[in-house]
Amino acid sequence: MGTARGAGHRRAAGYGPYLVALDIDGTLLDTGMEVPLVTARAVAAARAAGHQVVLATGRSLIGALPVAKNLGLDGGWVVVSNGAVTARLVPEAPGGYVLHEQHTFDAGPMVRLARARIPDVQIGVEVVGWGYDVTHPFDPAQINGDQRVVGRVDMLWATPVTRAILAGPDVTSLVEPLRGLGVTATPNAQNWVDVTAPGLSKATALDTIRDLLRIDPVHTLAIGDGWNDREMLTWAEHGVAMGHAPEPIKALAKRVTGTIHEHGAATVLWDLVERTTALRQATPA
Repeated sequence: MGTARGAGHRRAAGYGPYLVALDIDGTLLDTGMEVPLVTARAVAAARAAGHQVVLATGRSLIGALPVAKNLGLDGGWVVVSNGAVTARLVPEAPGGYVLHEQHTFDAGPMVRLARARIPDVQIGVEVVGWGYDVTHPFDPAQINGDQRVVGRVDMLWATPVTRAILAGPDVTSLVEPLRGLGVTATPNAQNWVDVTAPGLSKATALDTIRDLLRIDPVHTLAIGDGWNDREMLTWAEHGVAMGHAPEPIKALAKRVTGTIHEHGAATVLWDLVERTTALRQATPA
């Protein structure tokens, strides 16, 4: 675990519950929807120890829900679409969730800018809980949910959207121009950019949840591996980067764990369980 920020926090930092924020792709699993058993058991142990486990992902809600179900996170929280959407997991609700917050933006300026600079750019806008409206179909392995090809490009901004996806060669050249429009533009690969409303990140949504759960800021742990985890790793008192993360991401974290194939997230979770359990047992009632 990382070191507490100040002397006044040193004693408090050992006690829970913690808010444990977990990225999905590259952190909990390599591909697909099913978390490896060794990692799923570590998540279950953290929850049994009283910690609040929150999935925090760039996936859409429709892509995060199967992972939450696989982990048995009924009654918990998910942060999806890089912080644009926050939902509470409620098994008896339609779809198994209740939306808590949705941050939207007008996709029109973004779409016009992107198409002016890269005419054949592939664009998708999220339809929460369903899938995407797209200019032309994406590989189903790239996005979760259904896809609907729009008849006219202006249909992409007919209503405010939570997130847009831009894909294609040289699409990362659009990042700075998009930011000039005021939106949040996050490159996730050389040919992929996510766009959300201004000022959003996984960290902004997680801090709202932390406040709702009344968890002390020093009791925050986050594990991630990608560029969209930057703010989350610096927001958490204990920010942990996966061993295969890019070097700049590792540099932001207080700790580096094993790679996805070494089940590095499970190692961190077991450390948390053992450490907090030992401290509680050593504390007089």
